[in-house]
Amino acid sequence: QVQLQESGPGLVKPSQTLSLTCTVSGDSITSNYYYWNWIRQPPGKGLEWIGYIMSSGSTYYSPSLESRTSISRDSTKNQFTLQLSSVTPEDTAVYYCARLQTIATIDKAFGSWGQGIQVTVSS
Repeated sequence: QVQLQESGPGLVKPSQTLSLTCTVSGDSITSNYYYWNWIRQPPGKGLEWIGYIMSSGSTYYSPSLESRTSISRDSTKNQFTLQLSSVTPEDTAVYYCARLQTIATIDKAFGSWGQGIQVTVSS
């Protein structure tokens, strides 16, 4: 059974870079058929897809966040990482990593999700 766990700082200052790591067990991030995603949920709002990295290492980002987003991986540690630059308080959210077979539907009822990590952007 696959498990995902987010880790990183819970507080980031405005204009800095948010960096989170997802550690995966029970599956390899280089396995086929899955997208390895970052998704967030701002307070009082719905889920927002940020981007994914594929088994091949290719990445794809939400157009609204693409200029500030980078997703990379360390296959030896079975981890993938999110970096979001130039953060503002509007980036405050619960951040999730998730293994999905499709990004057509972003819903916690589908796929495998980490428990989420609260990140607050504040000085």
